[in-house]
Amino acid sequence: MLSTLSTILVDAISMGTIFLFGCVGEILTEKAGNLNLGIPGIMCIGALGGSFGVMIYSNGAADPTQMSGFWLVVVSVLFSMLFAGAAGLIYAFLTVTLKANQNVTGLALTTFGVGFMKFFAKRIDMTNFVVASKYFKNLFPFSGKLGWFGEIFLSHGVLVYLAIAVAIFASILLNRTRTGLHLRAVGENPATADAAGINISKYKYIFITLGSAIAGIGGLYYVMDKTNGTTLAEASIDSFGWLAVALVIATMWKPIFAILGSIVFGGLSILAMDLTTLSFSQLKIFDMFPYIITVVVLILTSIFGKKENQPPASLGL
Repeated sequence: MLSTLSTILVDAISMGTIFLFGCVGEILTEKAGNLNLGIPGIMCIGALGGSFGVMIYSNGAADPTQMSGFWLVVVSVLFSMLFAGAAGLIYAFLTVTLKANQNVTGLALTTFGVGFMKFFAKRIDMTNFVVASKYFKNLFPFSGKLGWFGEIFLSHGVLVYLAIAVAIFASILLNRTRTGLHLRAVGENPATADAAGINISKYKYIFITLGSAIAGIGGLYYVMDKTNGTTLAEASIDSFGWLAVALVIATMWKPIFAILGSIVFGGLSILAMDLTTLSFSQLKIFDMFPYIITVVVLILTSIFGKKENQPPASLGL
């Protein structure tokens, strides 16, 4: 029984990491007052960029089986953040400088990002990806000797721990630093923040770009860890991106809550996959659960929630 529960939890954490990167990235963007519905497309672009980095590094190694795992991960993450951050920069330019509609711009960016990934993925040489993927998985090889504790807490890949670290850092940044205070002021009331001498455009540009770069790593994680380097062009990363956006609401714009929320969403996604052989699963009822949870949380926080549990006042304006 304990073994089964630990296996389910490990799978939930693994799946939830995709949501966690996208969620934390979107939280930072929304705290700046911008609703970026382009996150699903940005995650696709991040997957492509990271895969490009893996291809460059692995193909340049004399022996792919002996390449440095540390530098492989670093290079691929940097490429993923670079590509995704560039997409976020485009969104920032359109919505902050040109004052374009945020919803329309985000949806257009998602459509572009999915097509961009599928088109250029065919030009990525994935010959060494399966070999390279092992460097992204099981950061602590000794975890198998520690029983259920090692399986639950130490059997994951490097990007899982990076996602948790990023969420904790984002929470500290938002709640314990002057920069976080200024960012929340920008999202709540830009006019007041401007009167206080805060550079509104600067904060929006920085955190929209940073949030997009973080979300992009989620796409890389899906390719190199979740699918072991076997999927790119046919990957449905955008579907995870939409759930990541929903998770922002379900966790009430709190990065620290996103860690637990991503595990719940990951568990529900695993459950939906595991029950596909049952007849009633055709109703896709389990696929609906994350959205149902999001709607319930939104209703409850609207009725009973405190101000700090509400979305930024200027969000989407």
